Amino acid sequence: MFSGIVKGLFPIVDLNKENGFRYAVSLSPELMEKLVIGASISVDGVCQTVVEMSGDSVYFDVIDETLRVTTLNDLEIGRMVNIERSLKFGDEIGGHLLSGHVMATAELIEKETKVGETIVRLRTPERLNQYLFPKGFIAIDGVSLTIVGTDPLSVHLIPETLRVTTLGYKMPGDRVNIEIDHHTQVIVEAQKKHS
Repeated sequence: MFSGIVKGLFPIVDLNKENGFRYAVSLSPELMEKLVIGASISVDGVCQTVVEMSGDSVYFDVIDETLRVTTLNDLEIGRMVNIERSLKFGDEIGGHLLSGHVMATAELIEKETKVGETIVRLRTPERLNQYLFPKGFIAIDGVSLTIVGTDPLSVHLIPETLRVTTLGYKMPGDRVNIEIDHHTQVIVEAQKKHS
């Protein structure tokens, strides 16, 4: 599980698509501390399992289904990604609980900067619209955010979020990973069964 509080931007340092799909991210000493093979890390909101470590490079394998529903297929060496280590018992949850199971991607369609905030609007797949509510939770590229508007999906970002995540670099036309809050999914599905 993750909290959606990204620990920073880290670069892709290796990428191999010849025998499956394997890539590596260079992590800070803080994030490398006590990291082991088999640990879970959120990479742009996608739960990934550590399969190899070499120095500060951490390697992940990606299966076809993950490539199909996320933006990981767009990775390239040098690209920065959002990173969060999995939660441990006793950790503060500053965002909301996330599984790292991305449901779909969305397209950034507008980015408007005002004093003290940036408004981001996204085009989401129609099947996700039933789960979008003002003041509800959503994760965009692994960043825990509050939904402001739903037609289209919009979120407001403070300067700190722009500074420490990839959302500061995203532009119209870019795709992002979307994870809907699990509790919202359960409630919506339960209401559908009883209506």
